[in-house]
Amino acid sequence: MKIVGCDLHTRYQQIAMLDQKTGELVECRLEHESGEAKAFYASLAGPVRVGIEATGHPRWFERMLAEQGHELWMGDAAQIRASVVRKQKTDARDAAHVLQLLLSERFPRIWRPSLAERDLRQLVWHRQKLVWMRNAVGNQLHALAMGEGVCRKKRLFTKKGRAELQSLGLGPWASYRRQELLTMLDQLDTSLQQLDQAVGEQAEQNPAAQRLMTHPGVGPVTSLAFVLTLGPVSRFERSKQVVSYLGLNPREHSSGGRQQLGAISKQGNPMMRSLLVEAGHTAARLDVELKQDYQRLKLRRGSGVAKVAIARKLAVRMYWMLRTPASYAQLVRMQGSPRGTLVGQ
Repeated sequence: MKIVGCDLHTRYQQIAMLDQKTGELVECRLEHESGEAKAFYASLAGPVRVGIEATGHPRWFERMLAEQGHELWMGDAAQIRASVVRKQKTDARDAAHVLQLLLSERFPRIWRPSLAERDLRQLVWHRQKLVWMRNAVGNQLHALAMGEGVCRKKRLFTKKGRAELQSLGLGPWASYRRQELLTMLDQLDTSLQQLDQAVGEQAEQNPAAQRLMTHPGVGPVTSLAFVLTLGPVSRFERSKQVVSYLGLNPREHSSGGRQQLGAISKQGNPMMRSLLVEAGHTAARLDVELKQDYQRLKLRRGSGVAKVAIARKLAVRMYWMLRTPASYAQLVRMQGSPRGTLVGQ
């Protein structure tokens, strides 16, 4: 077998390849645009395993290797970097280090969703990006209104509030900006309606997402995004692993018998955390237990900490609903423990 350690970049890649049959070691740089990389991998015969660090743009590379019958392993970039001892960093050293991890069977391989699941993730991501854009446009309209002494909050976007906004006496360029923002807001609302319908259809076709939607406050977007983000729930043995995977666990710097906890790590999917906070805010109004926890934490630590804590509790509940196929009405897992259960009504 030929083992290839690859340091992948957007325009080129540095490789270190070892032929286990002949013992030959090849180190070179391959350009992408000229087709040099594609020609190189096409010339390799026999089983080939390529290892790279996890990156955001490997789709074309993965597709090319699959067409040629080669195997691609993707590793945790943080763990790969943490295993480097020397302070010198070059592309050649990185490729050789990945090759060494592959040969010593220490390569931190990560799970990868299927191409269909990754494409479905684009639907959820695009919808969330448009929501953030709409919020940004709405904030600008609020700023224009408050500059004229009009503070209507959510009522600004009602029929009456919009008419009041359009009747404000603004300067020429401020009026132009107001009209542009209103046009953008209408376009975003139209696109979001179509995307919400598409997300709802996909969630209805997913049994796991349907089960999660039985929990109060969890809708099609949150349930589908949660299923796509976690993947096979068997990857996580404990709920703490899910919390850490989502970046909802606190940072910790403890030593010498002294424990020091900080804010959440935010090392997970930012879209999923945002959706869980929004869903948790609704669930805290509909679920009695979550409502009590939210009010207690709000008095002690403030609303910000309380919202994140409820999002974490909600994520743990959703994990156990997937781990032990049960709807919210059948079983609600408490604090991530399979021993503590509460039968819902």
